[in-house]
Formats: sequence, C-alpha cells, structure tokens
Amino acid sequence: MKQAKLTLIGAAIATTISVGAQADTDFQFGGYVKADVMFSDYSNGAPGSGSLSRQFYVPGTIYGDASNGKQVVDFQARESRFNFKTSTDLNGHKLSGFIELDFMTHTDGNERVSNSYSPRIRQAFISFDNWAAGQMWTTFQNPGALPENLDFVGAADGTPFVRQTMVRYTNGGFQFSAENPETTLNTYRDPSGTRVTSGSGMIPDFVARYNMKTESGMAFTFAGIARQLNIEMNKDTANPIDATEFGYGVSFTGVIPVGQDDIKMSATYGEGLGRYMALNYVNAGVLNGNGDIETIGSYGGYISYRHWWNDKWRTSITGSGFKADNNVDLSGNNVNKDSYSGYINLLYWVFVIV
Repeated sequence: MKQAKLTLIGAAIATTISVGAQADTDFQFGGYVKADVMFSDYSNGAPGSGSLSRQFYVPGTIYGDASNGKQVVDFQARESRFNFKTSTDLNGHKLSGFIELDFMTHTDGNERVSNSYSPRIRQAFISFDNWAAGQMWTTFQNPGALPENLDFVGAADGTPFVRQTMVRYTNGGFQFSAENPETTLNTYRDPSGTRVTSGSGMIPDFVARYNMKTESGMAFTFAGIARQLNIEMNKDTANPIDATEFGYGVSFTGVIPVGQDDIKMSATYGEGLGRYMALNYVNAGVLNGNGDIETIGSYGGYISYRHWWNDKWRTSITGSGFKADNNVDLSGNNVNKDSYSGYINLLYWVFVIV
C-alpha cells in the first residue's frame, strides 16, 4: 500500500482554571481539532470504506478487496481529541486525574450522510504521588520516542504500541507495572490463520522500565516485559485445551538531539510478544498438535530523522520494520511474517491557545 496524507486543519486548545483556596486544585482542558485528507493506493484492491486501515496504517489490515478499485481518497476529522486533567495539592501530596477521548477506530458511523462516530477512551487514570492506576500507555512503550509522522501511529511496524489498564509505580527513572493480560494465538495448522483470543489469563503482564537523560539532552529508555500466555478452550468437549507458556521481551528507545534537529529510534525483541508489537500483526504463539503453546519470536524497530527548516516548517523521514519467526509447520502458511514501511513528512507548526 502507498499512502499520501495531508493534514488540512490542526489547532490545539488549552486552558487552566484554579479553584478552591484550601484544595489548591487546577483544572485543565486540552485537545485539538484535526482534519485529514488521505490519498491511498492499494496494490491488491482497497478495503471497504469502514475498514480500520482506511483510518490509518495498520499492518495487519491492508490486504483489501480485489474486487474494489485500488485508489481511494478519505476525508476525516476523527483524530480530533479532547482531554481533561485535574491536579490537587493535598498537604504536600499530589493527586491527579486525567481522561482523554477521540473518535478513532470505531465503525459505528459511515461516510454516506453524517460521519457520526462515537468517542472512545484513549487514556483515563488517577495518580497519587508515585502511584498511578487506570488506562495508560503500556510501560513497555515510550510514546516520547515515537516519530513525528502525520499518520496516526507512524512507524507502526517497528514499535510497541498498547494502551491498557494497569497499576504503575514510578521512582526516579524507574517504573514498574502490573498490566492487563490478553493472549492471542494461532491454532494448529489452521489454513485460515484465524486468531484465537483468550480471556482466561489470571496473571498480569509485568513490566519494568528505566528512563535516563544525559546532560547533552539525549534520552534513552530500557524496558523489559514478562508475561504468561494462557488459553482455556473446548472445556465441555472430549479434547479440552488448558495451556500456559512464558513470554518475554526487551525494548530500547533513544532520542538524540542533533543541533535543533533530532534522531528517534527503537529496537524491540521478544518471544511471545504478540499484541505488544506492530498492532498485533503477529500473535504471541501457536497451539501445537498436543494443545501446548509454542511462542512466536519477533523483532522490530524504526529510525527517524527530523529536520527543522525554520521555527515553523520541519521534515521527518522514517523507516520502520518488523519480522516474526513463524513455524509454518505448526501455524500453516496463511500467517503474517514481516512488514516494512517508510514515511516522508512536511509539517507546518500552528499552535493556538484560547
């Protein structure tokens, strides 16, 4: 798939209201309005207009429909978002709350008449001093190292990308979290490559991360994840499946200033990472003929260079890739193996405070 994307409108809003002489609480409203025009060329036919891959680049959903035309144009304002934050000083302790909504990924609207799409929760959490609980970016991911691309995710193949509910503890540069478990698998020699999603996991995914920043402005993160893959199915049949396996992963990101420009990079490897990489382009494992889970190894990364032409105009160039070590003797041939993408963006900075 080739895709050109033009952002027509982008405006940010932010305001702060302080109330309560005793509570010292600040309320902040923020967000932006964004309208996109996307010209796309799908080599094997375009997906339907309601498809997720017509909203932004998702490696696992670009296959399209051979009976459709190859070239399409989409207008959308669904990335527009709104957020609300509170911050309270409680006798020297900091209590914060944050909720953020946008309108992406839903297919409950259509392009025929109203383009009405439901809001969805991006993030919703509270924090008290070093503790936070709620839906956030997974600790295994560093959003601050994502390339500045017009596409909604950008470098989707090569980056961990998950938001989910968790409990997180932060102390200096260290972060530790227990996060929502969810296992995705292929079944033994399934010619359709159908994904099985397990809802029976009892052990959270555990993540540890260290953030560091040098005096020269370079920033690096090192993260590790340990997770239990679990599946229970066909419990009321003669051949029930109840299997568990250990999965793990490591990830590195870096942000390196080069004058007023910067280089952003990421590298990730793991066994059984599954949904944590490339928007679940590959599952965490596959069930073998004995009903046991065998993990799927995967690795990916990206590198991006951003150049500022002046204080308004800048260009970013990004390359991203992902590869999985599928055992086709178990999974069959109808599974994803690798994915690559490249981006060249020209952006103009507009910031409006009202």
